[in-house]
Amino acid sequence: MDAAEARIVDAVLRRHGIEGVVAPVDPDRPGGAWSVYDQADPAARREVTGVALAALAAAVHRPPSGPQRGFIVPPPMA
Repeated sequence: MDAAEARIVDAVLRRHGIEGVVAPVDPDRPGGAWSVYDQADPAARREVTGVALAALAAAVHRPPSGPQRGFIVPPPMA
């Protein structure tokens, strides 16, 4: 992801309470690729983009709880 996409990913992760630091892969090249890390320190960080995106997918695609409105259509009788 680039810097613009990284800002969006960071905002969405925060909105859903998912931990992670979105930072450039190479701290000396902020115009290059970005990833999600477990901490901000470039010397000690671990890349967790896949884990963060999986947590986001699980948070976004939760089935609704409680009663739902709609129609139940029985299958045609043979």
